[in-house]
Amino acid sequence: MCTTCGCGSDEVTVTSMTRPEHSHDRPADHSQDHPHPHPHPHPHPHPHEHAPDRTHTLDIEQAILAKNDHLADHNRVWLAERDIVAVNLMSSPGAGKTTLLERTIRDGRAGRRVAVIEGDQETVFDAERIRDAGADAVQINTGAGCHLDATMVRRGLEKLAPDHGDLVFLENVGNLVCPAMFDLGERRKVVVISVTEGDDKPLKYPHMFAAADLVVVNKTDLLPYVDFDVDRCERDARSVNPDVEWLPLSVRDGDNLDAWYAWLREL
Repeated sequence: MCTTCGCGSDEVTVTSMTRPEHSHDRPADHSQDHPHPHPHPHPHPHPHEHAPDRTHTLDIEQAILAKNDHLADHNRVWLAERDIVAVNLMSSPGAGKTTLLERTIRDGRAGRRVAVIEGDQETVFDAERIRDAGADAVQINTGAGCHLDATMVRRGLEKLAPDHGDLVFLENVGNLVCPAMFDLGERRKVVVISVTEGDDKPLKYPHMFAAADLVVVNKTDLLPYVDFDVDRCERDARSVNPDVEWLPLSVRDGDNLDAWYAWLREL
């Protein structure tokens, strides 16, 4: 269980959505998707018993993050040995991550072949969209979990089996909180926000923007119709993270996608 948010990951499943023309033999996936047994229920504490020490919760959380970081380092080495670039794509639900990936795949201007690990609590809808756009995808369903972690990504990479030199997007579960805390072994972290969400996100979710290498502001074609101050949002993002890169664009209209592709080719 993630002690940061209380979510559980005992029902994680990994599903391959390989394109038919790329269904060549993949390395055997020896990982087993065994669900963890549910813990036995504990009796309620006696009314006179003291509440658990909060320092114990902190120790557990630190241990979970330390283990995740260790596994993320293994992912990083595995990817580097194969010259594979991994980009962790994070946002709240509906910001346009999957649509951005579909356009990126179809345009074919990222400089590398694209493959995707999709993270959602349920369904394979997004992995199907990626496959239909022309790329191999693996869907990771996290059940009650609200983020991907390094173990899930390792299992996803084993199933996806990306080629040497690929660009692998790790499309995280829609959430602006916990994904910021979990290193996946990626080379870059990208946060996607949309102008329909409001321009206050950097200050409301500072940990996410502090972790980002790039902020993509999507749906700029809607700016005439919404109350969103791009300059204010950028100032707030840089107050949290002075080094963050900033990229407004419209996936729908294609505005400024050239800058997105140039950024990807530099990785």
